[in-house]
Amino acid sequence: MLDGTASGSHGTQLLETEFGGHFVSFQGARTRYFDAYFAKAVAAGVRQVVILAAGLDSRAYRLPWPGGTVVYELDQPKVLEFKRDVLAEHGDSPRADRREVAVDLRDDWPLALVDSGFDPSIPTAWIAEGLLIYLPAIAQEQLFAGIDALSSSGSWVAVEEGRPMPDQVFAAKQKEERDAGQSGTFFTLIYNEQIAPAEEWFGAHGWHATATPLSGYLADVGRPIPPDDPDAGPMAAANSLVSAVKGAGSS
Repeated sequence: MLDGTASGSHGTQLLETEFGGHFVSFQGARTRYFDAYFAKAVAAGVRQVVILAAGLDSRAYRLPWPGGTVVYELDQPKVLEFKRDVLAEHGDSPRADRREVAVDLRDDWPLALVDSGFDPSIPTAWIAEGLLIYLPAIAQEQLFAGIDALSSSGSWVAVEEGRPMPDQVFAAKQKEERDAGQSGTFFTLIYNEQIAPAEEWFGAHGWHATATPLSGYLADVGRPIPPDDPDAGPMAAANSLVSAVKGAGSS
C-alpha cells in the first residue's frame, strides 16, 4: 500500500533516512495491529465492515474474510476507481463483497453509506486508519458521532490517533517544511487538534475501549524506536492505536 505522505522524490529521500526506517516500521506495525483487529471482529461474528477514507487500503482483497462479509470503502471517486482498476489489471479480485461509496467525508457520508446498502441494525467493524490528523477537532467529533449513531450493539471500531504537539513546536515544523520548499508534504497538510482521546470519547458513549501506545506496540513487535530519537521518538510517544466494542459484554 502506498502512502501519500511519502510520495515523490522527497518521499524517496525521506525513506532512505533513519527516520524513514522508523516510518516503515510504523507502517508495518500499524497494518499488523489493524489486521489483527479485523480478525478478532470477524471471529466475534461481525460480517459488515466500513473502511473510512479507504485510500489504497487493500484489505478487501487480501484478508481472509468469511463468506457473506460486506466491505464498504468510503473515499473520493477517483481514488476508489484508481485502486479498483490497478488491482484488476493485476488480476486481483476482492475476497469479500466490496462496495464502493464515493463520498467526501465532509459531506453526508452516513446517508451515502446507508444508500449503498449498509445495515445499521447489525454489528459493524469500522476503521479510521491514518485519518484523524487530517480532520479538525469538530470534524473528528462529527466522525465519531456518525460511527456511534450507525452502530448497533456488538459493533467494533478502531482508530489511529495522535496527541497534539505544543502550538509553538507545530508552527516551527510547518515553517521548516515551507522554508524547505516542501509545502503540502505533511505538517502543512494536517491539523494539530484532537476533540478527545478516542478511548475517552467512545468510553463515554457506551463502548469498551482500549488504547495501545504506539511506542509500546512497536517494541512488542520487535521494531522499537529509541526514545531519545529527536524526530521518531516524540512521534511514537504521542500516537496510540485504539479499538473499542459497543455494548454490554464488550471485551
